[in-house]
Amino acid sequence: MAATLHDVARLAGVSIKTVSNVINDYPHIRPTTKERVEAAIAELDYTPNLTARSLRSGRTGSIALAVPDLALAYFAELAAAVIAAAEASGLVVTIEQTGSGGRQRELDLLTSPRRKMSDGLIFSPLEMSQDDVAHLDVDYPLVLLGERIFEGPTDHLTMRNVEAARAATEYLIDSGRRRIAIVGAHEGELIGSAALRLQGYREALEAHGIPFDGRLIGPSIEWHRANGARSMREIIERDVQFDAVFALNDTLAFGAMRALQEAGLRVPDDVAVIGFDDIDEAQYSIPSLTTVDPGSDWIARTAVATLIERIAGLDAPPRLLLADFEIVQRESAPAVAR
Repeated sequence: MAATLHDVARLAGVSIKTVSNVINDYPHIRPTTKERVEAAIAELDYTPNLTARSLRSGRTGSIALAVPDLALAYFAELAAAVIAAAEASGLVVTIEQTGSGGRQRELDLLTSPRRKMSDGLIFSPLEMSQDDVAHLDVDYPLVLLGERIFEGPTDHLTMRNVEAARAATEYLIDSGRRRIAIVGAHEGELIGSAALRLQGYREALEAHGIPFDGRLIGPSIEWHRANGARSMREIIERDVQFDAVFALNDTLAFGAMRALQEAGLRVPDDVAVIGFDDIDEAQYSIPSLTTVDPGSDWIARTAVATLIERIAGLDAPPRLLLADFEIVQRESAPAVAR
């Protein structure tokens, strides 16, 4: 039979209340008593009754993460990093995908009865906009990720998309490239990752006196490999000269490199390629992918830490927290053109 609280108390020679205080990390316990209780817990392989504990504390011991699409490596790796950070703090994570449900799916998620099954939510919306800011005024701890909504009533963590995209484009320019194609643009988008990264690209061209050429822009609504290949083939078929590609995420870059190789173009000799996200696969593609590390691990750790602060009752104005980035040089775009 499973060990009980009484068994632990009997073996440690303390009261049941003392065992409970140790399990709940009560601060005013003598170190020797705590060690004795923890030793008894380990010896008996005792597992606390989390249901009863949550009823007493009003907390579930879990947090929720909502992302658009776990088929995208960036969000899968973000989820893994959030789970690791949460586990280090004794929390479990439930994950939801907003998928292709659009704006209404994201709004429904914010008011779902499932929110009562966790202590707080880390949320990365894809379809909501600044017009939806009022919907973020919820009665539970919420941390927002991404670029869709700013100046809302909640803590917000995001990347330096414009600055990072400008740095990626300038990296290609400094390596001797002048005709830089874009893969993954969202036509007509004013906010969101694609628009911000395109803005950084255009700023870099302007700063270096390089004219913007719309024929070098390859649109792609979704950021999967197939879309990167399709977008790259469209640019190639335009018969426009280019010597570099900035893919707006790494999976687009992998698809673009496939299309370039099919067309007989060598990477990086004929065309340098840089991506964005520094997903794990970037190290192992052939050639390995030069890319932007946008601070994803920091975002995951900080999102969990920030949510924990709010769960604990931190009363402070909403904070905007920006991740740092770096260019990770690999084979697809060496620092000096070949």
